[in-house]
Amino acid sequence: MVNPDEIRRRIETELPGASVQVVDTTGGGDHFSVTVVAGEFKSLSLVQQHQRVYKALGDLMAGPAAPLHALALKTSAPA
Repeated sequence: MVNPDEIRRRIETELPGASVQVVDTTGGGDHFSVTVVAGEFKSLSLVQQHQRVYKALGDLMAGPAAPLHALALKTSAPA
């Protein structure tokens, strides 16, 4: 089981200044919807943006025994 605050903390550490919203979509602590808006994303493709978020979450998503099973991810640069 993963805490939404842990997801937010990891992303904010990897992307300082980012606006991060995390929603536990099932209430079970393993399926989340995450929205990240970061200035750093201005120069990155959508795939690269998602890779930065995956890097931040690291072991939470790695392997079949990872506690984070599903992630709906929306990323963008500020308008």
